[in-house]
Amino acid sequence: MRAVTQQTFGEPWDVLDVEEVSTPEPGAGEVRVRTLLSPIHNHDLWTIRGSYGFKPELPARTGSEAVGVIDALGEGVENLELGQRVAAGGVFGAWAESFTAPAAGLIPVDDDADDEVAAQLVAMPFSTIALLDWLDLKEGDWIIQNAANGAVGRMLAQLAPTRGINVLGLVRRDDGVEELNAQGIDQVVSTESSGWQDRVAEITGGARVVAGIDSVGGDASNHVLSQLGEDATLVIFGAMAGGTMGLNSGAIIFNNITVKGFWGSRVMSELAPQRRGELFTELLTRVKDGTLSLTAEATYPFDQVREASKANFVPGRKGKILLRP
Repeated sequence: MRAVTQQTFGEPWDVLDVEEVSTPEPGAGEVRVRTLLSPIHNHDLWTIRGSYGFKPELPARTGSEAVGVIDALGEGVENLELGQRVAAGGVFGAWAESFTAPAAGLIPVDDDADDEVAAQLVAMPFSTIALLDWLDLKEGDWIIQNAANGAVGRMLAQLAPTRGINVLGLVRRDDGVEELNAQGIDQVVSTESSGWQDRVAEITGGARVVAGIDSVGGDASNHVLSQLGEDATLVIFGAMAGGTMGLNSGAIIFNNITVKGFWGSRVMSELAPQRRGELFTELLTRVKDGTLSLTAEATYPFDQVREASKANFVPGRKGKILLRP
C-alpha cells in the first residue's frame, strides 16, 4: 500500500514523501481501516518537525486521525463489522491507504454524516470539549482565547455557549472578525488595530475574565494575559508562533494568575471511561443538532502532501485541510 513517510525531521514540505510499504495486519483487539479522508492537524506537523510531545522513531509514517472503512478484524473484536465506516483519532500513521487501530477507540459513523465531517470528528472537537470540561467553569463565566479563527477557536466559540459560558475571541487580522461573523461567531476582536483592549471591555461589560486560552505563543500570549482578571488561569494550549511566550511578570504576580499547560492526549487518557463517554455523547449531539460545524477548506491527494502542509498555514483558512489516498 501507499503511505506518507519521513526519513528525517524537518519542515513537512521538505521531508514528506509517499512510499510503497507493507499493508498492516490487525492484532488482537484491533481492526484495519481503509482510509477515506484524513485531516492535517498542527500537532501532526509539529511531530514531523520533531518538536511535539511525541517523537516517533525514524523512518516514520505520520497522521493521527481519519475516517475509513473496516476491511479486516483482529482476534476478539466484537460490535464492529467488515464494511463499517468509522472515525479514528489518536492513531499514528493515518496518512496511509490503510492503518490499524484499537477497536475500542473507534467511533461508528452514521450514514448521514459526510466524510469531511467524520474525518475531523475526534481529535480537535474532543480536545475542545475536554478543555471546556477541564476548566470547570460556571454558567455566566467569561473566557478569552486567541487564534479564535483556528479550528479549536471556532469549536470553543460554538460549544461553550451551550454550557452558558461566554467566549471572547482574539484574532490577529481585522478581516478575521468578518470571517467569524459570517459563521455566526461574534464577540471577536482584532488585535491588528490600536485600542482593541477597549473593544474587549465593551463586549464583556467589564466582567471579570476567569480564564484565557493561548494557542499562539510569542507576543500573543501577553495579549490574552493582559485581559485576565484576578485569580484567573492562563491555559497554554498550543504554540503556533513558536515555543517562546512573551508574558508580563507583573500581570502574573499582582493578579495572582495561574499558568497551566493543556495537552489533550494526556487529559483525555486520564478521563474516567464514563466521563469520556459522556463528553463524546455531548459532542455528537452538538454536531447532529447543527450547533457545531466542522468545515473543510480543501482536499489534497497524498502525492501533494507537501503542498497540503503549506496550505495549512495560509492566513484566512476557513476549514481543515484534508488528505485522501
